Amino acid sequence: EVPPPPAPPGLGPAVAAAAGLVGAGGAGGPGAGQLCCLREEGERCGRAAGNASFSKRIQKSISQKKVKIELDKSARHLYICDFHKNLIQSVRNRRKRKGSDDDGDSPVQDIDTPEVDLYQLQVNTLRRYKRHFKLQTRPGLNKAQLVEV
Repeated sequence: EVPPPPAPPGLGPAVAAAAGLVGAGGAGGPGAGQLCCLREEGERCGRAAGNASFSKRIQKSISQKKVKIELDKSARHLYICDFHKNLIQSVRNRRKRKGSDDDGDSPVQDIDTPEVDLYQLQVNTLRRYKRHFKLQTRPGLNKAQLVEV
């Protein structure tokens, strides 16, 4: 266990502790020996507080997910342990970007992809298509050559 830091000059240890100067987290981060500020299933978490803090936004997002953690009203800080930080991050709603399937090529996409007659497209559109899909072409190709590539 880490001993508390010495009291500031001119103040006794009891006065400094009462003023919240010894072992207090303040704006600089959690103080030595501080515990997580959350309660889980009615009991205060006994893990050491990290540098992640609990906010009303986080409280709202986890309450929608039916997670049974809450802020302990007797805690004098908002710092949470790494366990609860990871729990909150894993529960948080992460939207996938459109087209970012993990399984790669899905048969549903193959069926839904329409056949396009590339001869119907304009030359500039064909060039943008090739550039978008990073297909190698040399400059100065005509429409028929671009379609073949």
